[in-house]
Amino acid sequence: MRATKPRPRRDAASVPARVERFFAELGPGLVTGAADDDPSGISTYSVTGAAFGYAPLWIALFSFPLMVSVQLMCARLGMVTGKGLAGVVRARYSRSVLWGACSLLIVANVVNIGADLGGMAEATELVTGLNHRVLIPVYGVLIVLLLFFSSYRQIARTFKWLTLVLFAYVGAGILAHPAWETALRATFIPHVEWSARYFSVLVGVLGTTISPYLFFWQASVEVEEDRAIGRRTLRQRQGSTAAELRRSFIDVVVGMFFSNFIMYFIILTTAATLHASGQTHISTAREAAEALRPLAGPAAYWLFTLGLIGTGMLGVPVLAGSCAYAIAEASAWRGSLEDTPNSARRFYAVVAVAMLVGLLLDVVGFNAVAMLFWSAVVNGVLAPPLIVLVLLLTSDREVMGARANPPLLRWVGWATAATMSAAAGAMIVTALL
Repeated sequence: MRATKPRPRRDAASVPARVERFFAELGPGLVTGAADDDPSGISTYSVTGAAFGYAPLWIALFSFPLMVSVQLMCARLGMVTGKGLAGVVRARYSRSVLWGACSLLIVANVVNIGADLGGMAEATELVTGLNHRVLIPVYGVLIVLLLFFSSYRQIARTFKWLTLVLFAYVGAGILAHPAWETALRATFIPHVEWSARYFSVLVGVLGTTISPYLFFWQASVEVEEDRAIGRRTLRQRQGSTAAELRRSFIDVVVGMFFSNFIMYFIILTTAATLHASGQTHISTAREAAEALRPLAGPAAYWLFTLGLIGTGMLGVPVLAGSCAYAIAEASAWRGSLEDTPNSARRFYAVVAVAMLVGLLLDVVGFNAVAMLFWSAVVNGVLAPPLIVLVLLLTSDREVMGARANPPLLRWVGWATAATMSAAAGAMIVTALL
């Protein structure tokens, strides 16, 4: 009987339902992609567009398959093994490798936390007039309370809604009235300059796009997704079906596309306004926002500034959370954002300490706003050895079984590590020369 029924008509009402269902199925990949555009990333893209105009737009297109490959490997690692990245490293390698990887993560994350909190506070001062030094601890406490007293499900739902704030940068880009023909040409024709400034920007863009904290976060939240549907034991979580891996692939690709789409519009906005007017030496997103008001109007200024605050509320919890996941897995502690603080005290202690140290960087006199760009450069230098570690683990059949990396994913992964290493090396050489 079912086969003889007429095919249902695809009316307009079914389209929103299908779209809603598609976005409802997106999860860790979308949140990871959105968290990638944190205040540090926004500052890096702003500096890039102001310094070199439309010319670096090709990086958004070029880096897309690179970041997809790394995040997809991390997602598959968490789904197949039932453990986070640090947990798999602990089971497979020596303690020196384990804690070396965690140390790279912690250094990059703490600097990033301090920079992002400072950037959020500076942006808030712009629109409210409140002293940013008062706002830094306020934001820090607010984020700690969110992580301490919300379940993983609530946090994940909140983060998915927060991704919408990034569309502010699309609006700002349109209001900037860019030269679309020039922009499209720069998107598809790469432009490279042999200078220390250019390579520091390139390393910063790659570092804030392909960031170490996202590797740990992606694998760990895939495990959280399994826990949320009732797979509480390691044995229950191990292994993934082809359908689950396909859904993860779509989730990661959409999340990374979203991340680079926003990156593209931030570079486009500052290229069309700041670079075009001769303001090529900014150092922060705040300077970009202030300069936008007379050049692109108050609407673009407000969109740019409020987007900076919203992305901090998404990026900083991911930074602190990835620290906690990594340390807890490396130490074999119980710990998860689904647990309460009383049942996972050491896990939440790491969250609190990471936030506190980030705050102290601001308090003791480090220029948090200047750190926004340089934290991205630090990520770009530290990422390649961690990418190699992820590659070795996800290509190992003893770890992944039949789900080990297919050749294409493996080749793109190695190309990513080589590209980021070469960019970091070129930055150092040109700086010395």
